[in-house]
Amino acid sequence: MICTIYSHQLGLERIKEILQSNITNAKISNVKDDDESDIIELEIKEGILSAAQKLVISYRERAIPSYQIPEIDDSALTANLKGLYGFVDSLPTVNEKVKDLFLQKILTLNCEFTITQEKGEVKDLKSILKNIANELDAVLFVQPDTVISKSNGQHFLDKNLDLIIDTEGNCEIENLDVKINSIYFDGDQSELTEDQMERKENNEKILETHNIKINRNLPCIESESETTLRTPKEIAQRVSILAVVNLVAFNSISPEEATDYLQNYKLWEFTTEKEKEFLANPTDDKKANESWKCEGIWVLMWALNKIDTLDFPNEFCDIENIDPDDYPVGEDKDPNIFIDSITAIRSKSEILDANDLYYRFNWACVDERINGREMEAINPGIVYERQYALNWLINYMEQDWDYITCDT
Repeated sequence: MICTIYSHQLGLERIKEILQSNITNAKISNVKDDDESDIIELEIKEGILSAAQKLVISYRERAIPSYQIPEIDDSALTANLKGLYGFVDSLPTVNEKVKDLFLQKILTLNCEFTITQEKGEVKDLKSILKNIANELDAVLFVQPDTVISKSNGQHFLDKNLDLIIDTEGNCEIENLDVKINSIYFDGDQSELTEDQMERKENNEKILETHNIKINRNLPCIESESETTLRTPKEIAQRVSILAVVNLVAFNSISPEEATDYLQNYKLWEFTTEKEKEFLANPTDDKKANESWKCEGIWVLMWALNKIDTLDFPNEFCDIENIDPDDYPVGEDKDPNIFIDSITAIRSKSEILDANDLYYRFNWACVDERINGREMEAINPGIVYERQYALNWLINYMEQDWDYITCDT
């Protein structure tokens, strides 16, 4: 194998076009292998008496192209990219800036193809590889002793075939472009509003203050003009149901009592299917998972102005610190009185500020986990649960409570 090429762009057909334009006398054929990679075979013969040359390219791409690596693998390539990220992150370097940019670029990669020279030596192969790399804004994982090698060990090259990093930490470039196709963003990042840019900048300063890793290429979340918050009544109903279910998680009431309570006060129809399944069979494991929803309750009570601040996510919230008069449920307490009393919530700007911050917190937590490190500055579980509730508040991707995703 000569190298493996990675790109954000999906490029099987473009690769074939480049090969055909550079090697006019090549016979190109396609096959599928057992792991469903696309195989391109090039048979090249310069003349009747010359020996044949053969290149084989094995191509695969992610099931869901993106600009980030999801927590749950969507393909074998995604799993490979997680390993690649960890490998690069472990390398020493003489240029931290380039290494950091390279790590950000790895998150955006959507396709991979290996190039193997099976027969003979293809004429102008270096030029062909450079043309492919330039066309796809690619990075290359290269073995030593090849036509494009720049190191005695395994190493990475940029689209110009210059050294990004090798196992000794060497580097011969000063910058590395990280380009992302706008179609993969949740919103169009080409026309950012002032509130989006200011929110991102302010929250990155918070991360910097606490020495939490920053992904400068993590995009902005939705603008205020693009966002429709949940209504005050929706939030009050949701937090009331969560509070009842949470009592079961902490063994304060039985699931039967909780079900009767929600039915008696006309909240059963707003209880989600997963919450109903939990109340029907609240095992110890399910109770442990449900107990984390304290952090979601805390976020929603903050949104309703019942608590002053979310506090830094390094310590668990304490629901008992909320004034009982401000809490929606309790013995002989009608939650609908609480629900009907809620007519306003925090501003869209405040809620989006928090959502953007927890989005960046969660990216840092995921980055640590991918690399086998423990996040010490903040608690990843608290961060996840709070981002979950914040995503619900801003109607992220119009997802219902049971199906909120915390993308990074």
